[in-house]
Amino acid sequence: MPSMIQKNGQQFLYQQVIELIDTMQETGSLRPGDKLPSLRKLSYQLSVSIPTVKQAYVELERLGKVDARPKSGYFLRSASIDISTPKKARFTPKPVPVRCQTLIEKAYDTVHSPNILPLGVSHPVMASPPDKNLARIMRRVLATAGPKIMAYGPMDGHLPLKRQVVQRYLERGVAARHEDLIITNGAQEALAIAVQCVAKAGDIIAVESPTYFGILELIENLGMMALEIPTCSEGICLDELVESLNEHEVKACIFSSLINNPTGYGMADEKRRELVNLIESRDIPLIEDDVYSELHFCEHDVLPLQAYSTKGLVITCSSFSKTAAPSYRIGWILSNFIEQKAKGYKRAISCSSSLLNQWVINEYVRSGDYDRNIRRLRQVLKTNKERMRATIARYFPENTRVTDPKGGGVVWVELPVGCEAIELFHLAVQAGISITPGPLFSASGKYKRCTRISYGVPWSKEVEDAIKRLGDLTYQLLRQH
Repeated sequence: MPSMIQKNGQQFLYQQVIELIDTMQETGSLRPGDKLPSLRKLSYQLSVSIPTVKQAYVELERLGKVDARPKSGYFLRSASIDISTPKKARFTPKPVPVRCQTLIEKAYDTVHSPNILPLGVSHPVMASPPDKNLARIMRRVLATAGPKIMAYGPMDGHLPLKRQVVQRYLERGVAARHEDLIITNGAQEALAIAVQCVAKAGDIIAVESPTYFGILELIENLGMMALEIPTCSEGICLDELVESLNEHEVKACIFSSLINNPTGYGMADEKRRELVNLIESRDIPLIEDDVYSELHFCEHDVLPLQAYSTKGLVITCSSFSKTAAPSYRIGWILSNFIEQKAKGYKRAISCSSSLLNQWVINEYVRSGDYDRNIRRLRQVLKTNKERMRATIARYFPENTRVTDPKGGGVVWVELPVGCEAIELFHLAVQAGISITPGPLFSASGKYKRCTRISYGVPWSKEVEDAIKRLGDLTYQLLRQH
């Protein structure tokens, strides 16, 4: 057996052992029911420690890929149920008013309820939180900055932080200037400013379907109309987008083309370039919700949509909420064609963002600790994703379908016929578990049998037991129908 272990690589050694076993299964070297090499044998063949191989085998067992048999060893399991990807939603090519605020309020209430396991919220950084680093930096900032750190900051943001963020975009191929970047209170404020700069009440906004419910609630509160563009495993369906743009006067598009929330689907680089060219050829502003871009599972660097823009009509909205600290509420909007109008909205809405939090985040990024934790976080999230998909496959009924995300911290689950996601949501809350029902992610109430479940949490027996409990509740719903 040739060694595939890269001891100087970024991946943990045990994860590389897991990938080797997966490769052996894919090539037919290991078939369902076969015994895996002993710990000692594989340790010798790969020149790694026995505890490393043991950790990999224990992880494979947790993923549901192997069985541990007392005094016999580990044996490869066969898949017990279908975990194909969910089906593409039916295309309804007309704009609709959004009416989802009441259900969103119920979902939010459960997230902050005591004794609830929060699998309904997308906080991927919590899988590997940098709280100790941030606490240390905050103490140092408070000690050195003096009273000025408690004052209002500049309306458009702390200049050193703006320069840090812009430098990161420059490194990714975007010709950005710090004058074009405004620090906001999270990405949600950035999205609110962006859409108000390019549209007004009654206008049509094209969104992905499904899409993040915060975007739908924003459109609802601004009195605009949502035009749903279906997505599939390859991202936004461009043919349906063209059809929609031909039939309706779309004022703006809001897309998360790299990692969609809630599906985790993403578009290939060439398709993303085609997307920008298509929308800019019609002189339509494109707002990119880019909060998950640094949590991709790709082997290569990925570019924001602004890198493909030729007319400057792409507006980037992002934040550190998914990658550093949700409660710091530090986001930004980057655009060189709505800059002055965006500053006016920022000044009117919130005046400025927390100077202390901006200062701390700037020091965190500048130190290099941010990038080190991002690399670790990606690996943890990728492992958690596999755990989540395998655990759902083990405990949910046959014909359950699950997405295979390309990044981020959530999976999109399509339940079998006879199971309603809102019913499961209420039963889950009673069992002390929060999930997010599918209809929240659609302006027209689609996805009644879908739900979003977060794997952006520290994995534990409690999490695995919660997934098993959700599976039991799904079986219960099937029996009732």
